[in-house]
Amino acid sequence: MGNFFNIKCEEANQICNKAQYNEATFIEKLKLNWHIMFCKVCKLYSKQNKILTGAYNNCKPKDIDNKSRCLKEEDKQLLKDKIKEIS
Repeated sequence: MGNFFNIKCEEANQICNKAQYNEATFIEKLKLNWHIMFCKVCKLYSKQNKILTGAYNNCKPKDIDNKSRCLKEEDKQLLKDKIKEIS
């Protein structure tokens, strides 16, 4: 059973991405949680992924430049600062 939960970082990142959109299965979430208990890099990736997903979900259409569909420079800097805080 121990080998069942051992996954590589690449798989952990894929599961993390799926989990952000509620597409990961219960077993995948268990594997991911087990992996990030021991892998600091994937734990950081997971935290950063949550921040970016949350920022994207909270972004209102008025906050986006309609011509380029990009965040304003000040919003980009806020995201960078938040990511640095958890690093």
